[in-house]
Amino acid sequence: MAYRKLGRDTSARKALFRSMLTSFFAYERIETTEAKAKEISGLADKMITLAKRGDLHARRQVLSSLYDEEVVKKLFDVIAPKYAERQGGYTRVLKLGPRRGDAAPMAIIELV
Repeated sequence: MAYRKLGRDTSARKALFRSMLTSFFAYERIETTEAKAKEISGLADKMITLAKRGDLHARRQVLSSLYDEEVVKKLFDVIAPKYAERQGGYTRVLKLGPRRGDAAPMAIIELV
């Protein structure tokens, strides 16, 4: 299998990723479990690559994956221009250690 199921069915997993991506681009860094951070990393890179294209079709594709139009505006107007010269690798996953409640491995995902 090429992806992590994270103990959820397809619709719940997609909703989780949409929510996390929206938060990620709004705050430019979030703390989550290691597995979720690794999954979000690839999706975030795809969104930034689309935003770098900057055309209407790319904007509509990104809008279908994110919840907040203000975040899409920020992605296209602020975040994407920062990475105009960069060829991929826009995110970084930093491992933190176990979570106190259930010892799940935690990580921070942030923009490079």
